[in-house]
Formats: sequence, C-alpha cells, structure tokens
Amino acid sequence: MGYATPDTLSDAVACLGSGQPSIVAGGTDFFPALGDRPAPADIVDISRIAELGRITRSGQGWRIGAAVRWRDIIKADLPAGFDALKLAAREVGSLQIQNAGTVAGNLCNASPAADGVPPLLTLEARVELASASGRRELALTEFITGVRKTALKPGEMVAAILIPPLPAQARGHFLKLGARKYLVISIAMVSAVTWLDTSGAIAGARVAVGSCSAVATRLPGLEAALLGKTAAALAGQPEIWSAHLSDLAPISDVRGSGAYRLEAAGEMCRRVVLATLGEGGRDG
Repeated sequence: MGYATPDTLSDAVACLGSGQPSIVAGGTDFFPALGDRPAPADIVDISRIAELGRITRSGQGWRIGAAVRWRDIIKADLPAGFDALKLAAREVGSLQIQNAGTVAGNLCNASPAADGVPPLLTLEARVELASASGRRELALTEFITGVRKTALKPGEMVAAILIPPLPAQARGHFLKLGARKYLVISIAMVSAVTWLDTSGAIAGARVAVGSCSAVATRLPGLEAALLGKTAAALAGQPEIWSAHLSDLAPISDVRGSGAYRLEAAGEMCRRVVLATLGEGGRDG
C-alpha cells in the first residue's frame, strides 16, 4: 500500500483492513518517535478526510473529528465548560505543534503526561472507533488502558471524540506544572469543570489529574466532597484538597519526586477549582 491518503473515512478503514498500517494525521508524535528507525512500509494519512477535521454540535453534544488540530480547538466557539481544553491546547508543545498535532493523536499516543486527557475526562468524553465492520464507542476511561496502551483493535481507528451536553453554567479550568513555561513535559496537571446551583453552591464537579499515575485519573472522592460547597466554605477547609488523592500513584523521576507531585496535585486542585468559581484560583 505504501503511503495512502484517503479522502473519506470509508476509504481509510478499507486501507486498515489490508494489513497493519500505521495511522498518522499531524505526525507530531509519530515521526519523532521513530528516531533512527525507518518509517513503516504502510502508512495511512487521514489528514485529508474533511469530515474528520470538523467540530460539530448536535442535540447529543459535540463531535471533535479525529483530524481536528489543537489550533482548531483554540479558535473554536465553544462554551465556558470547554475552557480547560482550550487552556490545555495552548500548552501542547510549540505553536508549530499546535498547528499540526491532533487531539485524537494525543489520546492515541497514551502518554501519562498527555495534556488533552485530563480536560477530556472532565468533559466525560467518549471515543468513537471505526473499522470496516462498523463503529463502536468507548468512554475515554476505557480507551486509554495504560502507558502507551489503548483499546484499539487491529483494523480500527479513532473517528471522533464525543462530548455530551454540559450544564449551561459549567466552567472549566486547567493548570500544568513544569520545569519551564513552554515546550515541557508536565510534572503534574489538573483540570476541573464545575457548575453552581441557584444559591451559589457547587451543584456538580469533575476533577482530573494527569502525570500522577499511569493514566490520567478523575478524583470522585474530591468531586463528592465539593458538592454543596461555596467558595467561602472551601476557603475554610484547606484540608479538603489533599484528603482525596489516594487514587493517584505518582512516580519519582528526573522531573520530580512522587511526594512532590502529590503535594503539587493537591494545591493545583485548589487553584483550578477556585478558578472555575471565579475566585482567582490561577494564582491564589
């Protein structure tokens, strides 16, 4: 087959059925990962498939095509609940990487430090997979199964990322901690989406942490503890942020110790959640 550039999704999955070709869109992870090795003999480039390059909305929510790039996310007219994903998009590599790299590629690369995963977890994203035999959906939590591991089967590709409807008042925020401001692999990162009831108390909360376990992780204990709280009440409960981190398993490496990552994650949870409440959590 060589280097195939299909124009439709059906043509792309037909190519996948003819062997074990590699799939590329932006190629920002794929080609650097080759190092000194030659490229695979068979590659399917999905970047020319128009339907995969669109962000669309319907009654079922939002659909982010597999070839949508980070720059597309930054420029898209999306509600405040997507603010965390937009902020993460600005943290992905350089401007050149943002212009070429895709959201779906970030998921398929399945790095514990993938910037897009925590925000998509807080958006309760699902992944639509396509093959010659049809399509199926998986929750993002089921799609990424470990370090550099996904639930993709032979002959399958990601067709889209699906986001269900959000409460109208939902707001998101994202923070990434690294050794420098740009072009850095994260030490820890946190994303949150919250929304309030009519009294100003938290009616819903989703919090996810990346770079502190093999796969980015939601914190259901913290989410439950936040319900019914106001920003003022949270200010009087500083222990709440570190009390619900048991689902994390941070490692120690050249970027930071496991203990430092855990401490940073708790503080970042505080800042991110407060930011969604309009309380200056970015710096406070």
